[in-house]
Amino acid sequence: MDKNIIELKNITKAYSDNTVLDNLSLSIKSNEFLTLLGPSGCGKTTTLRIIAGFENSDSGDILFHGESISNLPPNKRPVNTVFQKYALFPHMNVYENIAFGLKIKKLTKEDIDKKVKEILNLVSLSDFEKRNIESLSGGQQQRVAIARALVNEPEVLLLDEPLGALDLKLRKEMQLELKKIQQRLGITFIFVTHDQEEALTMSDTIVVMNKGVIQQKGSPEDIYNEPANAFVADFIGESNIIDGVIVEDFKVIFCNKEFECVDKGFNPNENIDVVIRPEDIKIVAKDNGMLNGIVKSVNFKGVHYEMVVKESEREFIIHNTKFYDVDSEIGLDIYPEDIHIMRKIRYYE
Repeated sequence: MDKNIIELKNITKAYSDNTVLDNLSLSIKSNEFLTLLGPSGCGKTTTLRIIAGFENSDSGDILFHGESISNLPPNKRPVNTVFQKYALFPHMNVYENIAFGLKIKKLTKEDIDKKVKEILNLVSLSDFEKRNIESLSGGQQQRVAIARALVNEPEVLLLDEPLGALDLKLRKEMQLELKKIQQRLGITFIFVTHDQEEALTMSDTIVVMNKGVIQQKGSPEDIYNEPANAFVADFIGESNIIDGVIVEDFKVIFCNKEFECVDKGFNPNENIDVVIRPEDIKIVAKDNGMLNGIVKSVNFKGVHYEMVVKESEREFIIHNTKFYDVDSEIGLDIYPEDIHIMRKIRYYE
C-alpha cells in the first residue's frame, strides 16, 4: 500500500469570496481506506466532488497513476461515487438498479447476470434481486447503492457520508461491513464524514480538515494520540486544552505547577498548548495528587463516568470507571507520557 493512486496538487477552490479549498495537496495510496474528516464547511465534500469531476478546481491538478485527469468528465474517470442520498431508481428492482451501469457499457446479458450476482453476494443481498427498492430498509438500500457502484469495478470508490441517514445501531454495523468489503476487494476507498468515531473505526488513514486546509494526516492512532494542533485535539474525541509555558526540554508549567513531559525542541519560556485526554487523568486521594479538585458534575456514559472537576485554575473533563459524588474533593495525577505539548500556531484560523 505504498504506491500513490491519486495525487491532488495545490488545489484551490473558491465560491465568490469564500475559499473552500486553500492550496490543498494530498496523496492517496492504492488499496487505502482514507477518510476526509472535519466539521461542516471544511472542504471535505468539495474535495471529493473535485476528484469525481463534479466540480472543477480554480487551480491545481489531479493525477491518477501519475497522469492528469483534471480535464476528464466524470464518466471518463476511473472512480464511482456513493452519496448520502442513495439516488436509487425507484421504478427498478434491486437487480435492475445494480445492472444499470453495466447495460450502459453494453455488456452481454450473461456477463451482466454474473457480475450482478457476484456483487449481491458480496453485500449480503443474494435473495433480494427482485425486491422493490421502496420495500428495503435504509441499510439494505445503502448496500444496493454500494453494489451498484462496485459492480462497475472502479479503481477508487468515493463515499460522501453514506451512513448519515442510518440509525446509530445500523450505522455501527455498516461501518464494519464497509471495511470488510474494502479489504475483500482491495480497492481504494475515499470516505467523507464529520463523525470522529466513524473515522477512527474504519480508516487506514485520516485527513483532518478545517476551512479548506489539511490540519493533520495520519493513522487513527496517530491522530488521536499525537494531535498536530489544538484544533485536531479538540475535534478528535474530547480533550482538556490548557495554556502552558515550556521551562526546558521535558518540563512544562501549567496550572501554576511544573510537570515532567516527554516533549522537547521548544524554546524556553515559550507559550504552548497542553493537551490531556479525559481518560489520561488519574484520580487519587485528596492531597496525594499533582493537582487537587472538586467534582462539579457526574454523568454516566455506559462504560465510564464523565466528570467535570474544578481545579483552582480551571475545569477538567475526566473519564473514570469509578463513581465520585458531586462536591467530593479529589487529587489528580497526570503522567509525563499523557501530557501532549503543541505550539500555539493556529493553522486553522
